Amino acid sequence: MAVKAGSKRKKTRVYRRRRWIDTGEGVVRLRTRRIRRRRGQKPPRKDPGPRPLPRPQKPKRPAAPQPFGIFRGHFDRIEATRLLNRAGFGPTPGQAEKLARKGFPKAVESLTRPKSKLQLIGPEPVDSDGLPIAPFDAWGHDHLWWLDRMVRSNQPFRERMALVFHDWFATSIAGVSQQRQMIDQFWKLRAAVNGTFDDLVLTLTVDPAMLQWLNGNENTKWSPNENFARELMELFTLGADRGAYTEEDVREAARALTGWRSDWDDDLGAINFRFDPKYHDEGSKTIFGKTGNWGWQDVCRLCVTHPMHADFFVEKLWSYFIPVAPSKSTMKSLVSLYLKGNRRILPVLEAILRHPDLYRGPAMVKPPAVYNASLLRALGLPVETDSWTWLGDGAGQKLFEPPNVSGWDDESWLDTSTVRARWLMVTYALDSRHHDAWDESYASQESTRNAMNRALAALGWPALRSEHQNELIAFSNRVPSHIRDEWQQRPYLAMRQNALLQLIASSPDFQLS
Repeated sequence: MAVKAGSKRKKTRVYRRRRWIDTGEGVVRLRTRRIRRRRGQKPPRKDPGPRPLPRPQKPKRPAAPQPFGIFRGHFDRIEATRLLNRAGFGPTPGQAEKLARKGFPKAVESLTRPKSKLQLIGPEPVDSDGLPIAPFDAWGHDHLWWLDRMVRSNQPFRERMALVFHDWFATSIAGVSQQRQMIDQFWKLRAAVNGTFDDLVLTLTVDPAMLQWLNGNENTKWSPNENFARELMELFTLGADRGAYTEEDVREAARALTGWRSDWDDDLGAINFRFDPKYHDEGSKTIFGKTGNWGWQDVCRLCVTHPMHADFFVEKLWSYFIPVAPSKSTMKSLVSLYLKGNRRILPVLEAILRHPDLYRGPAMVKPPAVYNASLLRALGLPVETDSWTWLGDGAGQKLFEPPNVSGWDDESWLDTSTVRARWLMVTYALDSRHHDAWDESYASQESTRNAMNRALAALGWPALRSEHQNELIAFSNRVPSHIRDEWQQRPYLAMRQNALLQLIASSPDFQLS
């Protein structure tokens, strides 16, 4: 730009202004901006001052079930955290912000269709003695093996779906001779998300662990065993008390499922699983009003093509991600999507993860294994103690050992008999983060603001509801009033930090997703 004669260009200086920015998502960030000021003007303060606490959350009232569609609202750290909690095992530090930056459609797809190869990131799991775990042999090490995958896998959605199907087709080591056979079943469950439900039912019907658990290897034409036939219809494909099948259908299906056998080895347990035509009932059977010389594959096919299967599948799958029933339009659309896709699983899952109800509906209680994994992921801790097995059992979920063929009762995740184990999970997880009150390394002066920020940062900045944050602040403010002598200063502040970590990690904000 030309300068007029007799005028002078105004001289400026460039300054860097630093200030705290509250994102409203439970995080306060330091932002640095370059600004120009005229010479002589007072420069901005370089010191941004003490870091403020994040703005407490005041979530909106959960919305009623929405029509079928795609979530169109604001997708930021809070929504990304919910997605990671329900389609995975919670975020690692900074992961929710990174996922949110992808934008909503790509964020979902990055979980359901990962482009990178499977990796387990971080130290290998060890037991309490620092020795490598033995998932095929040592009691409880199968639980540690799976928990480690939840914590370290770069494909958390696949691991979460394995947990979903483990509950759906609940099989327990209590009725299976080898932990190896349970882990072999895990790999089938994990791979199932990319296929059809037909394939999953066929695969698990003749899976060695399932054959033992529901006596499929003891089902002969001379003595038909109805266990698997009944659960296939009641729990796996059609649902109970819906009029989908009769007792005669169960009996006839049991005949069609005959023929599978195994041998017994005193050292290895059940081995050599095979179909033996001599043990199979070759007679005519009538199932769901259809007559034929049906075999085990036919039973699976008749169940998944039954007119009442699709809505059962959709409703059950939905319940693992959203705690309220879908609207009529959503149910109809998901059933249509499922049937048009030849009963492929992934398209229905992706539609559920994109649905507004997941982000605007009510919260869900994290299952114990998910809570345990999310705690370790937030703290950046590996699996390095056997204690996770008995703590998981005490909290109501020992992996590979559901209580019965119906799976776990998610309505009792938080009760007076299980909540103590969750508290102890936090205690054990924080052991390596615990501040020794007597080693004189902790600060002798620390404000409530700094103490809260320090605890929140250690746990990946979980967003706290206003009533919970206010209680923690009130507690923190009370601690200094109990300090009577100078020697108490450091120990009391260190113990306050330990208490804040325990309370935040045990709070509803961390227990819910």
